[in-house]
Amino acid sequence: MPIAINTDISTGNLQGAEKVFPFEIPTEPDDISPMPAADPHTFFKTKGWQPFDFQRHTWEAYLSGQSGLLHAPTGLGKTLAVYLGPLADSFAHGEGCKILWITPLRALAADTLRALREPLEVFAPGLEAEARTGDTPSALRARLRKKLPHTLVTTPESLSLMLTHADFPDKLGGLRCVIVDEWHELLGTKRGVQTELCLARLRAWFPEARIWGLSATLGNLTEARMALLGDAFDGSAEITADMKKPLVIETLIPKEIDRFPWAGHIGTRLAKQVADEIEKANVTLLFTNTRSQTEIWFQELLSIRPRWKGKIAMHHGSLDRGERDLAENGLRDGSLKCVVATSSLDLGVDFSPVDQVIQVGSPKGVARLLQRAGRSGHQPGNVSRIVGVPTHALELVEFAAARDAALARDVESRRPLRLPLDLLVQHLVTCAIGTPFEPDEMLREIRSTHAFADLADEEWQWALGFISNGGSALAVYPRYRKAHVVEGRYTVDDKRLITQHRLSIGTISSDPAVTIKYAGGRVLGTVEESFISRIRIGGSLVFAGKSLVLVRFHQRTATVRNAPRDNKGQIAIWGGNKMPLSNELAHAIAKRLQGIGPPAREMDAVAPILDIQARWSRLPGDDALLVEHIRSRQEEHLFFYPFAGRLVHEGLAALVAYRISRETGEAIVTTQNDYGFSLSAKRGLVLDERILRDHLSGENLLDDLISCMNTAELARRQFREIARVSGLILQTPPGQKDRSMRELQVSSSLLYEVLTRYDAGNLLLEQARREILERQLELTRLGNAIHRLEASPMHLVEVENLTPMAFPLWADRLSATLSPGDAATRLESMLRTLNQAASVS
Repeated sequence: MPIAINTDISTGNLQGAEKVFPFEIPTEPDDISPMPAADPHTFFKTKGWQPFDFQRHTWEAYLSGQSGLLHAPTGLGKTLAVYLGPLADSFAHGEGCKILWITPLRALAADTLRALREPLEVFAPGLEAEARTGDTPSALRARLRKKLPHTLVTTPESLSLMLTHADFPDKLGGLRCVIVDEWHELLGTKRGVQTELCLARLRAWFPEARIWGLSATLGNLTEARMALLGDAFDGSAEITADMKKPLVIETLIPKEIDRFPWAGHIGTRLAKQVADEIEKANVTLLFTNTRSQTEIWFQELLSIRPRWKGKIAMHHGSLDRGERDLAENGLRDGSLKCVVATSSLDLGVDFSPVDQVIQVGSPKGVARLLQRAGRSGHQPGNVSRIVGVPTHALELVEFAAARDAALARDVESRRPLRLPLDLLVQHLVTCAIGTPFEPDEMLREIRSTHAFADLADEEWQWALGFISNGGSALAVYPRYRKAHVVEGRYTVDDKRLITQHRLSIGTISSDPAVTIKYAGGRVLGTVEESFISRIRIGGSLVFAGKSLVLVRFHQRTATVRNAPRDNKGQIAIWGGNKMPLSNELAHAIAKRLQGIGPPAREMDAVAPILDIQARWSRLPGDDALLVEHIRSRQEEHLFFYPFAGRLVHEGLAALVAYRISRETGEAIVTTQNDYGFSLSAKRGLVLDERILRDHLSGENLLDDLISCMNTAELARRQFREIARVSGLILQTPPGQKDRSMRELQVSSSLLYEVLTRYDAGNLLLEQARREILERQLELTRLGNAIHRLEASPMHLVEVENLTPMAFPLWADRLSATLSPGDAATRLESMLRTLNQAASVS
């Protein structure tokens, strides 16, 4: 039975009145259930604290034998709530590793260790807590291979790697508890499924072990608990710490706002105002949405405040561990004024001195905004404060809408993945290397997970065949014969294959990393090969906040030296899709555009833009579909505003363009953003409701999408990741020359062709197609959007000028189809025309 304890969220505007609720500390009741000799309350008494109700409920649930999920806002003491119960219980069960703590990020491990060691030292100073992650020094790894500590902190990848060692179950000894931190971050990803499979393995070894998850900012708690616990779900606990965490969400209002904004055009123009906000606070954590933005904003802040050199730092996943440690330690001890970061600091790390968070650009989701806000005031009773910085004027609406959704507690859900077979076969090889398995026993174990509960018998037989010989088309090649049966159990004993598999464990795929280092040997971090390969020797780049000159590029190592001060160079860029707008935030934005919501300074600031939109057309919303049509001398355009997010709009744009082009034969150019999409053609785009509804119909949706999106080519690209995770493409062993991305692409493409031609029923091919539809097109969300549009009224407007909502789509199209100089000229000309028309009207 879920347990909930009262909550509220307070919000405010930067230039308006703030409403902050006082923090309430509950008193400890007299009827506390009796605890073992090592009482969780003991640690609190040594600190002079009183436990919150949710902490007591969690201790009691654990000590009564329950597994469960704890959901609580950031900074309220989730770690102590979920750790002290297992810690108190563990002392009655002898020596060995008693508690396994799984963290989604290596960056969290050090901070987690600090939090766990404090109560451990109070109860049993002789016991240890250590971390085993990709950042663990080799000497410590060797020591942990011999003996595991009482509490072990690790990541899903490192845990999978440990499963390949035959003595790992003995090293764990009498494991009592597994705790999965930040479960909402893993849920809905292959790393989450990897965690599910590892938990199933541990449950098989240690049936009495309890499993607990920690989560914040998540909408589908029961489903999340089901994914975490699998068939151990029945009788589990769900505890929600709904407490009054003071939260202030503010927005930086630009001093000047253009009437026709487009994405990113404000950019760093607000940097001076941002620097002023940083000046007011003691310690600020500034978040951007991409690593490239992090590099840009770090440079911009230093140029505005040169005296901050050494007082501000940068943090993102491509920086070397040493560089990240400097930033984290500076936040922790308050010696830094500001750290510019990406999502690498979203989670869990306790930086008590941080009293302000700044978010550059829309967070694109309510949960992400709340998560980042919680990085400030990261202690019970302290106010969490976040300041939004719009990168274009319409993001003012997004920040106002995000505050509305946060106040309404309309937080996004994360849907668990089902049946990623590439990960299943990787896990089976992992298990066969460590502790050979009997197939029927393993099938029961696999089906005990939420991800594979519906695994069909034929899919299981295919998986066994795949790890034995790679499938029918690859059976003649010895390299794909990994596992074989010995006395009824699948095992892997080829040392070369074992080494290669251990190098390949994991699910994260990306462009191969190139190490950036000074000639003297100091490593700065990594960039993607596709970026560094475009820079000539002697060329300049900006990375890790430094202007650099490329000296040498050889075998995935780029040697650099410091550049002259006036030599800026290219900002390092990384691949990856832009974050799509969530359904919850999109709905909140649509309501704001319709004038629904309390007074907000953001809406006052953007009112002139919305006034032009209303006069020239009408304000869009998600209760009806607005479609605008405009003709020019050269072409005509249709603008649609479904408010379904960038990825869905990409699919809708391609679908409608394909259906129109199929009838008219005209070439159609599509553009999309989070609010809508546009179609441009020389002719053939008509503003007719019957025709448009036919083109937006859900009839033959899948077939038409497959035809218009070239899903065969998309699936071929997606297959590269699946081939790597499943072990069809192996990592190069240390000391051997690594293969370039081009070679990997050729290899995966060749495998794709071979399987398509000679093993068309290979389930990995079907998985590639399925993942493309869901990842690239968000098929489920796209289908839901079409269903909504079919039932919604349609407002058709013939416009004489590009409206403020249409202009960003038009501008993006120019940037994509013209040279930078030509695009800038056309933009300036169009802005003059539009501003003149707006002034006259």
